[in-house]
Amino acid sequence: MKAEAISDHASLIRGFVNDCKLKGMTVESIRRYMSSVRIFLKFLVDKNLTIKDVDLHVLRDFLQHIIDGGAKRKTIENYFSALSSFYDYLTFEGIVDRNIVLPFRRRYLRRYKNEPEDPQRKLLSVEEMSRLVNSIMDPRDKAIAVLLAKTGVRRGELLRIDVDDINWEDYSIMLKPTPKRSNRVVFFDEECAVALRRWLKVREKLNPPTKALFIRYQSLNRLDRNGLYTAIVKYAKRLGYHNPNSPRLEDHFGPHCFRHWFTTWLIRNGMPREYVKELRGDRRREAIDIYYHIDREELRRAYLACIPKLGII
Repeated sequence: MKAEAISDHASLIRGFVNDCKLKGMTVESIRRYMSSVRIFLKFLVDKNLTIKDVDLHVLRDFLQHIIDGGAKRKTIENYFSALSSFYDYLTFEGIVDRNIVLPFRRRYLRRYKNEPEDPQRKLLSVEEMSRLVNSIMDPRDKAIAVLLAKTGVRRGELLRIDVDDINWEDYSIMLKPTPKRSNRVVFFDEECAVALRRWLKVREKLNPPTKALFIRYQSLNRLDRNGLYTAIVKYAKRLGYHNPNSPRLEDHFGPHCFRHWFTTWLIRNGMPREYVKELRGDRRREAIDIYYHIDREELRRAYLACIPKLGII
């Protein structure tokens, strides 16, 4: 029965992935949904259950299962957001009669929304960030860390940067389009330029078969998410900024902490919030935002005035 169920689940997952693509979901969103759905389907297989056996009792058991596994509030919400989308697909395809996850979320996930927010993500001081980036001797990893700190880009956005996306005339980068980002232009300063040029000299000698800015040393192909995560976390761990064994969010330091650092220190250094939002590429949520334009040169000057100096060596 398990082998048959696993085969059926693989077919459902393929259909769901195609459905997500047709709806225009990003690659990263689809990846997260697939991870949650696969864990849920494995839970069903272990219980000798099928998709059609799922009822409120099964969902309650699964909720308890992930709570016992140490899942945090946001992770639980993500699980059931993915499952709701999955069951919406199953309902549309006529595989199940209705999306049973919707009423379950309304009843059981409301209590998570009423709980206090998760502890604040780790925020390094300017001195601590300087210590981190200057502790990195590998030119690729150093360029990654400095670029993340100086631009606040997301991990996926950085990984998709090609060498040709860099404009050396005004020290800017044109990011690839994504549904999450409005403004695609980010700036960097002279310190970041130094780190990038050092890496590009090494990269040129490697002669990779790809235009990707950051590559894997062994295969010379574009660096992936796990490779970038490892390239950052090992240095943070060495300096005591990252404790993988701690259950507290503020004891962890990962790629997204650079975006938190970038945002916080621009604001603390006096940059107007609408400028910070523009540099972050936050989606414009209000109708008036569509008509609100910021002069590019003015934005660049404000960025250079407010971005912290790290004393790159």
